[in-house]
Amino acid sequence: MTIVLSTPGLATADEAAGGKDATYYISLGDSLTTGYQPDVDKDTDVAYTDQLYAQLKQRTPGLEHIRLGCTAETTDSLINGGKCDYPNAKSQLDAALKAMAQHQGKVAYVTLSVGANDILLNCVSPAGTLDGACLNGRSQTMAKNLAQIAGALRKAGAKGTQFVGSTYYNPFLGAWLQGAAGQQAAKESAPLVKATNTGITQVYKSTGFKVADVAAAFSSDDFTTQVNVPGAGEVPANVAKICQLTWACTKKDPHPNVDGHKVIAGAFAAVLADSAAPGDGEPPAPSESATPEAGESPAPSGSATSAPGTGTGPNDPATNGDLAETGASSSTPVLAGAGLAVVAAGTAAIYFARRRRTGEES
Repeated sequence: MTIVLSTPGLATADEAAGGKDATYYISLGDSLTTGYQPDVDKDTDVAYTDQLYAQLKQRTPGLEHIRLGCTAETTDSLINGGKCDYPNAKSQLDAALKAMAQHQGKVAYVTLSVGANDILLNCVSPAGTLDGACLNGRSQTMAKNLAQIAGALRKAGAKGTQFVGSTYYNPFLGAWLQGAAGQQAAKESAPLVKATNTGITQVYKSTGFKVADVAAAFSSDDFTTQVNVPGAGEVPANVAKICQLTWACTKKDPHPNVDGHKVIAGAFAAVLADSAAPGDGEPPAPSESATPEAGESPAPSGSATSAPGTGTGPNDPATNGDLAETGASSSTPVLAGAGLAVVAAGTAAIYFARRRRTGEES
């Protein structure tokens, strides 16, 4: 059952689910969370969040999925809004905090994948080159924003709420197939992506989040193992994985394909596999230095009023104003076009620029 939470009020999914035992999985982020596929140029229902939800629901009967997200979301817009409209909320983070307040004590899982667009929408030229100075500045801002987002979510959680954020794989490895220059670019991209993921991991852990190591699941640093790829011959394992699991080698588009989303879902599921069941135990307390300062983060402003949602189709917050979907995934997830690897080195390292679907956003 899909329940659309919409203005002027939010449907209480507890009531709609027909019981008091409903718990919630809230997913936030960019297109890494929504299954955007460039071959059809739209969001699909193959997103890792959909697949992860299906697995979690087996473990947690009564679990409902609140899917939040926005086209080309950055860490800044996730905090402050500006990309998509949310009824009774100014941003994706604000909407998430309100949902957590509305379902206080019943949010079992929160996942987050955001940050890539801070670089990709600002520091990559139309020709596909990277502005190093922009990268340095944006990386610092991204880390600060990510700490604010994760800290606010963690603070809003209840005993037993499990929080997981992700690292990023490196789609720039696809440049390996472009000859000697591309191979050098792929090699140069690896330490920078690894350093970015190290920073992301530190932020998440400091705020009490677990970390789904998507980079490791994609063998992002394995240049040693050789794998035969049809049409390309022997290539490093990380290159083979990026060709197998994303569109980087076929459409020069960094989004994960169906198989890639399965691997990402598996990385999240692995982190949660040995965790206590929802409601058992207390997650690690966030570091005070990483939590947002007073006034920095949007705070819940009370539970929304209850009214049945009227929408029956897929949610598109940019056009119809619906806040979120719960329950089974729709045929068209909420957002598209963001959320792949963050950085690469030199003018040759980014061998493709992300294809803009609508103006400067994708």
